[in-house]
Amino acid sequence: MPDLDETFLALPYRALGETALARAADLGVTHADYRFERVRYQHLGVRDGQVQGVSDSEDLGLAVRVVHQGAWGFASGVALTDAEAVRLAETAVAVAVVAASMTATPVELAPEPVHADVTWVSAYRVDPLAVPVAEKTALLVDWTERLRAHAAVEHASASLMIVQENKYYADLSGTRTTQQRVRLQPGFEAMGSTDDAFDSMASIAPPVGRGYEYLTDPAAQGGWDWDAEIAEVPELLAEKLAAPSVESGTHDLVIHPSNLWLTIHESIGHATELDRALGYEANYAGTSFATPDQVGRLRYGSEVMHVTGDRTVEHGLATIGFDDEGVQTRSWDIVRDGVLVGYQLDRPMAALMPELAAEGGRSNGCAYADSPGHIPIQRMANVSLEADPQGPSTEELIGRVEHGLYVVGDKSWSIDMQRFNFQFTGQRFYAIRDGELVGQVRDAAYQATTTDFWGSLEAVGGPQTWELGGAFNCGKAQPGQVAAVSHGCPTSLFREVRILNTREEGGQ
Repeated sequence: MPDLDETFLALPYRALGETALARAADLGVTHADYRFERVRYQHLGVRDGQVQGVSDSEDLGLAVRVVHQGAWGFASGVALTDAEAVRLAETAVAVAVVAASMTATPVELAPEPVHADVTWVSAYRVDPLAVPVAEKTALLVDWTERLRAHAAVEHASASLMIVQENKYYADLSGTRTTQQRVRLQPGFEAMGSTDDAFDSMASIAPPVGRGYEYLTDPAAQGGWDWDAEIAEVPELLAEKLAAPSVESGTHDLVIHPSNLWLTIHESIGHATELDRALGYEANYAGTSFATPDQVGRLRYGSEVMHVTGDRTVEHGLATIGFDDEGVQTRSWDIVRDGVLVGYQLDRPMAALMPELAAEGGRSNGCAYADSPGHIPIQRMANVSLEADPQGPSTEELIGRVEHGLYVVGDKSWSIDMQRFNFQFTGQRFYAIRDGELVGQVRDAAYQATTTDFWGSLEAVGGPQTWELGGAFNCGKAQPGQVAAVSHGCPTSLFREVRILNTREEGGQ
């Protein structure tokens, strides 16, 4: 495990926390918690061999949240002084007093054991912020120049986003957690055109909770072979530009994890956030067809569908040791044998509906705030489709299809406000004929309802096909917050899915 960053450890986060909590206790609150956070961001961008920009930013501050008179109160600030810690506690209590008259249901928190002075650091080897900027930009420049050496590539871009998040949490019950996690989002895109078409081909490498070794050591467990992909993508782009347009209609689909993760995110991840299912997100991002009254009854998909929520999987973007309410994280079932059996929830949601909570009525650790200036809300875990322990390979799944498509890489998507009707495209669609890939086709999108789509799931691949995809930019709440989340899945086979020809649809 890497060491905690010494520059963070030198900050006065512990003393300020004790001051803030003591003042909140003096004011008679029933609950108080304190967060001290430093989030460092670095972004590098390159286009056609030229550096377009490098930016560094830091979000540093402290926050106090209380339950007083049955209502929430919250305040945050940036001054690292005892006076500011006291002021924030007093302001949070004052906010709760005002909110109490508007709170119909008193706030309760699900129980959680005390976690006294614990430390957690994410799994990585090389701190990407410690690598010289010149070395990182040189790598991205090299990627774009190698891509542009191919005749099919007219322009190429590359980028790298780095986040280091340090967080200290303390509450009146005695929990104290100090945590650090690092995540990377690298990528590149090659662009080309013909007389009647323009298209692009991007890396399918997922963002990860890893260090800089992800970019330099393909032999490492879970590493990525960037050189092989850079050599392959221009040829794939040339093939795509020359490919025929897809035949619309009903097709069997074999979907690679680089595409299926996004369908999981939109049709399962968001649909099984309990606050959303209860209507808390209705004004901003809609509700969910998967309402709590259907737990144990809703046929979400076929019997081979097993979906888990997991805040502990190694290298996951939503992986953490303890959430922003002091809850030790865990994994749990969301869909078992195709039936809805659980939700993602935090301590207030677990107290509101204990029948959906973990053993002992506990939260499953889904509280998160993306900065010290925001209050924690229920956020998505790493929601993943499990592999079949004795499941087939990708090649074997393709071999089961007489007439269909093999889908690789994500692209655009659309889904309704209840997470039920959707449409997804992809980077590459390969035609399958009699169990063999016969080349790419263009202009394809698959369309379904959530339950029809997952109900058409005939087989999931074995562990050798399982990959962890994800995104840095999952949005939620008002004021808006952004969270990073991963979704693992195996290559999977779906029967008789509706395929649209997007060019034909666009002409209507």
